[in-house]
Amino acid sequence: MKFAHISDLHLGKRIHQFSMMEEQKYILEKIVTIVTEEKVDAILIAGDVYDKIYPSSEAVALFDSFLVKLAERDIKVFVISGNHDSPERIAFLGQLTKKAGVYLSPVYQGEVEKITLKDDYGCINVYLLPFIKPVHVRHFYPEETIHNYTDAMNVVIKHMNLEMDERNVLVAHQFVTGAMRSESEEISVGGLDNVEVTAFKDFDYVALGHIHRPQGMCGERIRYSGTPLKYSFSESEDCKSITIVELKDKEELDIKTIPLEPFHDMRKIRGTFLEVMNPLNFPEIDTENYLHITLLDEQDIPEAFGRLSGVYPNLMQMEYDNTRTRQKRSIQVVKNEGSLSPAELFSKLYETMNNQSMSEIQQEYLMKKIEEIWKGEAK
Repeated sequence: MKFAHISDLHLGKRIHQFSMMEEQKYILEKIVTIVTEEKVDAILIAGDVYDKIYPSSEAVALFDSFLVKLAERDIKVFVISGNHDSPERIAFLGQLTKKAGVYLSPVYQGEVEKITLKDDYGCINVYLLPFIKPVHVRHFYPEETIHNYTDAMNVVIKHMNLEMDERNVLVAHQFVTGAMRSESEEISVGGLDNVEVTAFKDFDYVALGHIHRPQGMCGERIRYSGTPLKYSFSESEDCKSITIVELKDKEELDIKTIPLEPFHDMRKIRGTFLEVMNPLNFPEIDTENYLHITLLDEQDIPEAFGRLSGVYPNLMQMEYDNTRTRQKRSIQVVKNEGSLSPAELFSKLYETMNNQSMSEIQQEYLMKKIEEIWKGEAK
């Protein structure tokens, strides 16, 4: 049986005030095309369908359209809720959608939904485990010792009563120890949400969501598919993909990834203002890309962001990398006994804040303003 594995759609997401809805619509169309061409039997969606617990009507409509297209192609769909989702909203109409081959994880009530499929090799049991915290599991198993996320996961899996002679697939949304994170994910302090990889040892394949970089563990048998789109500039060099998993006989597993090319990529540019203003200096960059631009000029450029946006309409972020920004100095308040003039005091403050001395033009302007203030002519 052949599965497609995706996760962390984050439908409705905005990045630096830019809506990602059109990008998400485009990439979901790509996914439908790929799974159709690959002739997959089912698609596993491992949580964070939406970016917010209360998604917009546009985001809900987009996901509904996606599910309809998959169902029309007779592709079974397995969906769980992630930490960004409302479990109740994902579970809504779950009993009804089963008739269309769309299986939505119910709210966790101490048991995990199991759907059994059959192929030429026998039974495949697909377990739908929504995002859980230890407190959720303790509520249903107060007699169990649960100190952390690993304990909680071990208790949950123990009560699944797996058929070890059959193939078992788990769809889950958790942080497995050792996975590489990116800036677009929610980070818990001290790694308190870690689940040890050994908790999943009895599964033939674990389709994970939550981590945005695609990566495998235990020889790819436990895998994060990653987001279908880049959601932070820390992912600008990542290659997004859809994971295709083919389960044959017990412990016989084939995995491949198919790249997902976005409509607008997310890239970084570094250079001086004059260099960056000329796109010909960056032939690898499409001016329509979502961009993070780092200017190397020592002096701030007036209205730089607006002027750059005229060349790069999807400019999201701009910053400086220069002497001033690379060094951080603390400001110490000292008592002036009259030995320093106001101009000298201001010059020292400027040097402390900017890690460089004032230019001659700046010094002349400062003296002019001081003279105006002293004469009561400042406006």
